[in-house]
Amino acid sequence: MKMGHYGVGSKLLGMDELSLRVLKVFIEMGSELLDLHTLFEAGGNDPQSRERVLDVITRLVDTGHLEPRGSDYYWLTDKGRSALRNP
Repeated sequence: MKMGHYGVGSKLLGMDELSLRVLKVFIEMGSELLDLHTLFEAGGNDPQSRERVLDVITRLVDTGHLEPRGSDYYWLTDKGRSALRNP
């Protein structure tokens, strides 16, 4: 599913940089459903970066910005899309 044009709005100012990068991967890929390996691109290739991305994904799931869809896939929720819209 293709997504509309989104920019980083003021609603994201309270999020840390890596959280923003993870959410932006959905926009860059033009999809609301991505697998974990694609989301790793937000942090880099080293094991420490991947661990940080996993922590961020867990936090974004806990806050309702992402929803796990099984088999290491994550869905960008309405809340996640709202956070990325221009104010």
